Amino acid sequence: MSLSIILIAVTVLVSFLAFNNAELFDKLKFNPYLIKEHKQWWRFLSHALVHADFMHLIINMYVLYSFSSIVEDVFFNSMSYRGLLFFFLLYAGGALFSTLYDYGKHKSEPYYNAVGASGAVSSVVFSSILIFPGGSIFLFPIPFPIPSWAFGILYLVYSAWMGKRGGDNIGHNAHLWGAVYGLIFTIITIPGVISNFIQALF
Repeated sequence: MSLSIILIAVTVLVSFLAFNNAELFDKLKFNPYLIKEHKQWWRFLSHALVHADFMHLIINMYVLYSFSSIVEDVFFNSMSYRGLLFFFLLYAGGALFSTLYDYGKHKSEPYYNAVGASGAVSSVVFSSILIFPGGSIFLFPIPFPIPSWAFGILYLVYSAWMGKRGGDNIGHNAHLWGAVYGLIFTIITIPGVISNFIQALF
């Protein structure tokens, strides 16, 4: 079984448990104030295990499933089992790095909360785009595949718009910072990925 499938299974299980358990949801959600004042550092990562609602969970896990196989295969084929560790660091690092902006901005606000694996998923999405820009994804009800690079742009535009609206407990700013982390991590760990990306596009 692939590491991405395990991550999806664990996230779905914990999210479903948290849907019916407010105490568990509150313990895992991202709250910068509690991290700063009560040293609850686990929230930098645990927020990726819970989601605002069923649709939020499904979208994140579908996108992760759609893009993760390419990244996981490249890491594994080039680095064997060490590549699986790198894939985990890509995902977990994306979850952590994507919260740093909101931590700095909201660490004095007790009532700011955010949940979701969006930052971690975004890191995988943009790693995949960099590795294989010719990829695509199907999104209902659009009857044709959307190029990966186009999906990535739409993903960030939507996130920026929703981030300005706010009010839904979803860390939309995390999409952007997760994307930045995913690109940087991939450039560092996969030699020649930039030149391959340019050649594939042009």
